[in-house]
Amino acid sequence: MSSVIRKISIGSDYKNDAMHYSLNQNVYGGHEISHILFDEEDHSYNIYIKKEDEVMPWKKFNSNMAISVEYDLEY
Repeated sequence: MSSVIRKISIGSDYKNDAMHYSLNQNVYGGHEISHILFDEEDHSYNIYIKKEDEVMPWKKFNSNMAISVEYDLEY
């Protein structure tokens, strides 16, 4: 089953100290988060951003970090 990640939170204290990244969130000088993907080869979560028509990798988190994932639940 392929699931789309809608939001990822990085950090052990979800409510107070975690960094939260969501699809379509504006970040980094006018860019927008376009994809949050899990890479099964190196067990990492990768965040991609876009500006106009250009999509580029922005952040990568390995699975050894405290990570909370929220999936898009469209049926």
